[in-house]
Amino acid sequence: MSTSNSLPLAISRVGIGYDVHRLEAGRRLILGGVEIPADRGPVGHSDGDALAHALCDALLGAAGLGDIGTHFPDTDPRWKGVSSLLFLERTAAMLAERGLRVAWIDAVVIVERPKLGPHFPAMKQALAGALVLPPERINLKAKTNEGMGELGRGEAIAAQVVAGLAG
Repeated sequence: MSTSNSLPLAISRVGIGYDVHRLEAGRRLILGGVEIPADRGPVGHSDGDALAHALCDALLGAAGLGDIGTHFPDTDPRWKGVSSLLFLERTAAMLAERGLRVAWIDAVVIVERPKLGPHFPAMKQALAGALVLPPERINLKAKTNEGMGELGRGEAIAAQVVAGLAG
């Protein structure tokens, strides 16, 4: 297969990621590196970007490099309040050091509100920029939890990601 960023890559490794954060009033909602207007935002050590965190876990898992807490622990003051896009940039560098590249990302965010679809283009651009890949390699979906549990009551946000690596 070609090594061009615009052509399909043969996937040699697959990883999954998951993240969930409580939501609180008065906090900014950052998702996929984009601030989205909302009355609640995630509680987290960094910016609480559940999508970026789940994506880091999927990529690190596919590379056999552990998880986000191993590399960016919430006990480390260096990561307090930082953009989770920085985690993705550093994760991409770790992958590159091992000769691995992101071939495909498929992600779903579970939240009752706000509606995320209108923000997907900006989120894809932000994530693709951090990972240095074409935004066409990122698929984003949003689901509600149909009013059930903490997610359904609007008390939390979650994200699940599957990522394929080539290399």
